[in-house]
Amino acid sequence: MTILRNCALSMLLLGGAMLPASAQQGGAAGPQTAPRAPGQNPNGMHIYLWAGLKSHNVGQHDYPQFLADWSKLLTERGAVVDGSLHPPTGADLSHADVVVIYKGDAAYLTPGEKDDLETYVKRGGGLVTFHDSLCGPDPAYFSTLVGGAKKHGEVNFTLDAPIPYTIVDKSNPIMKDMSNFTISDEAFFLMTWAQNPGIHVLATAEIAPTRSAGTHKGEIAPQIWTYEHTLPGGQPARAFVWMQGHTYANFANYQIQRMLLRGIAWAAKKPVDELVDYVAPPRPAGRGGQ
Repeated sequence: MTILRNCALSMLLLGGAMLPASAQQGGAAGPQTAPRAPGQNPNGMHIYLWAGLKSHNVGQHDYPQFLADWSKLLTERGAVVDGSLHPPTGADLSHADVVVIYKGDAAYLTPGEKDDLETYVKRGGGLVTFHDSLCGPDPAYFSTLVGGAKKHGEVNFTLDAPIPYTIVDKSNPIMKDMSNFTISDEAFFLMTWAQNPGIHVLATAEIAPTRSAGTHKGEIAPQIWTYEHTLPGGQPARAFVWMQGHTYANFANYQIQRMLLRGIAWAAKKPVDELVDYVAPPRPAGRGGQ
């Protein structure tokens, strides 16, 4: 029986050594590592998408749809993408170049989530936020991470209204495809801004005369900006913010989409056109549908 057991063990080890190459990809990770999807760029920027559960009406605040659509879009543009509907853990953040947040009230963070996010930013990790991701209970704190934030519960929004963009920094490469034009979405005002350093405004909008705007109608408020800063004890980090996204269809607007792709690359400290100009390499002949 000992001889039989030894023979069985030898066959098992031999079988493991003869696993097909596709099952052995991943090196030290072992044969259980899944093979890379065909056509995926192994050297692309690592992007983590932090989304949330669907809220609001049809076509609004569609965070899960963003996770699905943009994981596909960014992968097709050469990025290595991960993501979830919950705050990223330290392990999730360990390989990320940039975290893109599209989730209502993402600034509500537990002490552990704060620690993970701060550790990530201190090593130079980039942050990108869309729409109400920068809303929470302590805007002074969250503004130190992304440059500006808004207080949950305050009336600081226009609801569905025209957003007439004025491009303030037309020379900035992020704004290369952006012109002064108007979309229907939601703008924010009554922001808490970071100080020393402050934000770099890329575009502003005049606050529309909605009921919620009240006496703030006509104010000129930043809606798109960048933020470069260094947390105490950390390395320089970047953040990019687009405050629209209430209406999900605006993510597909040609000017806006290319602006967002450039903002993500900039926050990741990559060439600003890396996602916009990416061309997938030709697939090897004879691979079929694999």
